[in-house]
Amino acid sequence: MPLVIKPAADCAYDQISLGEIMLRLDPGEGRIRTARSFTTWEGGGEYNTSRGLTSCYGLRTAVITALVDNEIGHLIENLIKQGGVATHLIKWRENDGIGRTVRNGLNFTERGFGIRGAVGNPDRGNTAASQLKPGDIDWDHIFGKLGVRWFHTGGIFAALSPTTAAITIEAVKTAKKYGTIVSYDRNYRPSLWKNIGNLQTALEINREIARYVDVMIGGEKDFTTSLGIASPGDPDRPLSESEAFKAIIGPATKAFPALKVAATTSRHVITATANDWSALLWHEGKFYESRRYPGLEILDRIGGGDSFAAGVQFGFLQYNDAQRAVDYGAAHGALASTTPGDTSMATREELELTMAGEGYRLRG
Repeated sequence: MPLVIKPAADCAYDQISLGEIMLRLDPGEGRIRTARSFTTWEGGGEYNTSRGLTSCYGLRTAVITALVDNEIGHLIENLIKQGGVATHLIKWRENDGIGRTVRNGLNFTERGFGIRGAVGNPDRGNTAASQLKPGDIDWDHIFGKLGVRWFHTGGIFAALSPTTAAITIEAVKTAKKYGTIVSYDRNYRPSLWKNIGNLQTALEINREIARYVDVMIGGEKDFTTSLGIASPGDPDRPLSESEAFKAIIGPATKAFPALKVAATTSRHVITATANDWSALLWHEGKFYESRRYPGLEILDRIGGGDSFAAGVQFGFLQYNDAQRAVDYGAAHGALASTTPGDTSMATREELELTMAGEGYRLRG
């Protein structure tokens, strides 16, 4: 059965995301430690999906986050606006002058090349978004009055602080109450969770969130580590990524009966700038595979998974079709990896040519 998605005419937004947006500082082809200049981008795992849905597919999106009311905060706001994502739901925090009590997050990121892997060096302690807490957002107004077809958030935001975990739970519960599709990118990062507890804390929070999730993004390891589902694989015969993902779906759907879709990318890493890329999606008892992109040449891998998630969301929002969802997702993630920055620069025309195996041809 297709997902039960609200009609576009009944909603102010096709999609809204909840998460932190940082200012990315990119040394280009160089290294952070030797840089003399940086290119700035905005980025955040949850927000990146909204930007892709608007800039590439033309859907109506908004982001829920918090920023400090200073020059950096308004630079991030301007970058968000350039992508067409609505900013009026952002919570603005008073600037204390030096960032002693609240600040905007920074993310210094190297793209990597060949045998040198990508490097992320986030500077996000005590940020405005990490201080969001239950009661800060009127979810009943957003989901009940305005109307939202799809709500997306993720495990990175939930792990920023005890209060972001709590507001994530508050948000998914309310979205579910009003019939909004809920997607969650588990994106398990041990370095974040250790600051607000331990693995047991991560399991408890993620399992509570998962009770309200329709669409789960992430691979088999995310199910086992962040949701505590035992892998059915044979330790004497390691499974491939796709085999492991297929094997975990049965236990996952038994543990979380609300789950209707699970999707993951499959990346065989050759070097930092060459991956074999494809995607796999499960929906209502059936697996769907995308076309393969062998030897995908990567300029910047950061955000490829988020663009995959945006493509999956578009495939369901526009067509409510699982095969199209995984095809759009895989193509979008692949194309996003060929341009700099966290967010997608692809067009829908490019995507559809790529899906047809003709994207490399000269156009114009």
